Amino acid sequence: MSLERELDVAIAAARAAGTVIRRYYETPVVVREKSRDNPVTAADEEANRTIRTIVSAAFPDDGWLSEETADSKARLVRPRVWVVDPLDGTKEFIQHIPEFGICIALVEHGDPCVAVTYDPVGDLVYAARRGAGTTANGAPVRVSATASLSAARVLASRSENSRGEWEPYKPHCRVELTGSVAFKLALVAAGEADATFSLTPKNEWDICSGTLLVREAGGTITDRDGKPLRFNQPDPLRPGLIAANPALYELLTGLIGRVEGSSAD
Repeated sequence: MSLERELDVAIAAARAAGTVIRRYYETPVVVREKSRDNPVTAADEEANRTIRTIVSAAFPDDGWLSEETADSKARLVRPRVWVVDPLDGTKEFIQHIPEFGICIALVEHGDPCVAVTYDPVGDLVYAARRGAGTTANGAPVRVSATASLSAARVLASRSENSRGEWEPYKPHCRVELTGSVAFKLALVAAGEADATFSLTPKNEWDICSGTLLVREAGGTITDRDGKPLRFNQPDPLRPGLIAANPALYELLTGLIGRVEGSSAD
């Protein structure tokens, strides 16, 4: 299958959701807590409805997994499942930090085959389909060629940094605090940053689209233990991730292993 129609629908749904999110971004927004330190806004919820309406109309037989939809185990028996985060980076959105994204991915038998991450503030569509490469607003992009840790621009979570988790890595690379994990993965795929990683578990909807973007751009991405990322799992929580170009990935995993080893001593 060429998956061209699926990608076109995903882009259309992301752009429609982006229109919703920009509308809320320009006005004061009411925030509530789904759980501790887990905010949600009307923008998340309306964008989710917008995406689901468009995707379900085009592909009514596919399954669905989204941060803003109550999970149904019915998805586990579907060969194709859409994995969606209508607004990854709600904290940045609330603070008017333009580092968030809309994530839409199609998974076949556990593997992403179509991916879109849309930056609605910058109006940038990062898109990929299996075997066809990654694009940013239609132009092909590749991961960086940086092969030195000391020169590497590594994107880090603000919340992880505030907990001190990035202190051991700062002497070894250029750590830059950046918004949502989906936003970070898109920048890595486009070669605008060299790597990112998180040793904290992440939900599938946070990283599914970015996984294919990085892969199709020539990068390497795994879970924190170096294992392939699989999606549409019974528990959507994945054990962290490491993403970089292939040369830097090897150096980065070595560094992480040394830091974790020293912490365990």
